[in-house]
Amino acid sequence: MKLRCAILDDYQQVARTMADWSSLLDRIEVQSFHRHFEGEDETAAALADYDIVVIMRERTPFRASLLARLPRLKLLVTTGMRNAAIDLAAAASHGVVVCGTAGKTEPAVELTWALILGLARQIVPEHNALRSNGPWQSSIGTDLYGKRLGLLGLGKIGSRVARIGLAFGMDVMAWSQHLTQEWTDEVGVRLAASKEELLESSDFVSIHLVLSERTRGLLGASELRRMRASAYLINTSRAPIVDQTALAEALLNGWIAGAGLDVFEIEPLPKDDVFRSLPHVLTTPHLGYVSQANYHTYYRDAVEDIQAYLSGSPIRQLTSS
Repeated sequence: MKLRCAILDDYQQVARTMADWSSLLDRIEVQSFHRHFEGEDETAAALADYDIVVIMRERTPFRASLLARLPRLKLLVTTGMRNAAIDLAAAASHGVVVCGTAGKTEPAVELTWALILGLARQIVPEHNALRSNGPWQSSIGTDLYGKRLGLLGLGKIGSRVARIGLAFGMDVMAWSQHLTQEWTDEVGVRLAASKEELLESSDFVSIHLVLSERTRGLLGASELRRMRASAYLINTSRAPIVDQTALAEALLNGWIAGAGLDVFEIEPLPKDDVFRSLPHVLTTPHLGYVSQANYHTYYRDAVEDIQAYLSGSPIRQLTSS
């Protein structure tokens, strides 16, 4: 009897075409789900008869309670090598092997700059005005040249964003709790003396930190009030790094000029969520990693993970230690 494999959250219906699954089809039956499951009950019911599940990043949480309701599950494959939505300890206790895939940083970097440029030059409002026979030139763009780009985080993604900022002629400053002068010198940017200095002096603030207990709520009302009224906040990392209630207040009351957001606390974003209608916000539905190169990598590696598991030698395993 073939094992059953579910591919979740395949919104674009491309998972089966982004990699060659043919080598597995004599041993597994593959089913792709195009609609996001709403809540644990629906997820548990849909996956009750599957032995293998492939998930896309952190779209569907696999907490201890869900894992306990899936006794047939033996292999969970997540795209990327880190997924905070999986309880790895619980998976191990239930005998579920968790494997990851490689991924690329370039797509997130590119989307970050799409948001920055879109905000700076008011691309969406001007496009909408043009298409609806609205006013010709209703805004004045914000220049990037000579402005300060403040980066919260200077890792793989942040450092690439920094170098592009330098190419635009921006003054780039970075801060994180353990950032060193040695690394900022290597990247060619300024090391901020403090988070407060970065927020108070930057024209654009872009977040490139991993979500952890240390970074959760890093920017609250007091931090957002420190930003310039002409400044923009960009978040392509994780929503909870910024207090979402405070951010909504900042946008409604003009504490900052606007925000570019690719991440939200609940995804997909509820239809009545305030961030669908707030002024001065450019939003995208968590597209940072959604690119052809990334999807080819994700699903190619997912096939390899399944092959390795079936052969008895799992690869790219994620552990809780």
